[in-house]
Amino acid sequence: MEHLPAVTKNRVTRHLRIAVAGFKNGRVAETSKARAAHWSHWRAYCQLVGLDPYLQGTDFKRASTFLWAFAASVRDGDYGRKKVKSATVSTALAAINTTILLDTNRSPLKVEGTKQFIPLLQQTLDGWSNEDGPVQKKMPVEVDVPEHLVKCAHKQNGDEFSKAVADLILIAFYFLLRVGEYTVKGSRNETKRTVQFRVKDVTLFQKDEGGRLKQVSRRVDPKSLSGAVDAATLKLDNQKNGWKGVCISHHSNGMGLFDPTEAILRRLSHIREHTNDENTFLSAVWVDGKRTDVRDQDIRAALKAAAAVLDYPHERGIPIDLVDTHSLRIGGANAMSLAGYSDREIQKLGRWRSITFMEYMRESLSTFSEGISSKMKKCFGFTSLEGGVYRDVTENVLATEYNENVSAGAAAA
Repeated sequence: MEHLPAVTKNRVTRHLRIAVAGFKNGRVAETSKARAAHWSHWRAYCQLVGLDPYLQGTDFKRASTFLWAFAASVRDGDYGRKKVKSATVSTALAAINTTILLDTNRSPLKVEGTKQFIPLLQQTLDGWSNEDGPVQKKMPVEVDVPEHLVKCAHKQNGDEFSKAVADLILIAFYFLLRVGEYTVKGSRNETKRTVQFRVKDVTLFQKDEGGRLKQVSRRVDPKSLSGAVDAATLKLDNQKNGWKGVCISHHSNGMGLFDPTEAILRRLSHIREHTNDENTFLSAVWVDGKRTDVRDQDIRAALKAAAAVLDYPHERGIPIDLVDTHSLRIGGANAMSLAGYSDREIQKLGRWRSITFMEYMRESLSTFSEGISSKMKKCFGFTSLEGGVYRDVTENVLATEYNENVSAGAAAA
């Protein structure tokens, strides 16, 4: 830009800064970090075999052969501790393609105009996918797990950290939350798109004399509202699927200690005892005057412990290793489905953009198939209205005299 006048140069520089900021905001830090790691592995491999990592000036056959070999090295676990699945190899190849595309405007790993990899790579990935075993999905928990934890934590002389973990688990079950929305992950907490719930994201409601919900002033002491909150709303500034400013609400279920709105109130009361900062995460806990936060591993450990105490392996047929943080979101969705709520209502509360949430409806649960075989046993004696349409009566018609009943002749055949 040296040839530009000073004023124009400053203006273009400012525009470029805005563009760079937008570009950076368009990436999730964790994804960018993973992409950089895959690119580093690819560059090292290219150096080993004497290849330009951008594949410039490299004929198609040679480029595809070494890409194929690199994919095999990723699959074999050369860049990790063990052999990886096809999806991981695909992610690595996609990262390489994206890096080359951003730097050279070329997409050498993909078939032009499609999202498919070149045939050699795609067929190999498909083959590895066939070799890979099925994904072991996490299983749901019912409300007995959150309630058990809340009951134990809030017994006499229960510690504050256990109370916070239990209350967050109860809230997550009813509000169908992702674990990243109500816990922190230490140094990696800023690497994802999701913004954790903060004090300012909570709105409480009470009913007036006419039964209409009215917002409670934020200046009111949360402790004075115990047992008097009729509904609560949580607002997400940003989340995994990119939706912003989404609000999710629940009315009080009248269950006191096991009421999700009361659990939210307990979290607010504890936090307000120590700070008035509205940006404080709901995961914040003060133990002996020192601030800490509930982490995803704390939620995981509590869920597994409760499932073990409630004997989920024998009573529910659910192994403890299939109980994880996602079990709350799955469990809440299943509870809504079994309670008769529509798919649309479940999708709305869970903030799913597509019908992928249907994967959470575990058909293996006994309640989903209860009574189906009994109803299928009934013989309805139906008649096919299309049956005659698929029968060729041409020969019968040709052999029938003009004045005879054609319909009767066809029926006789």
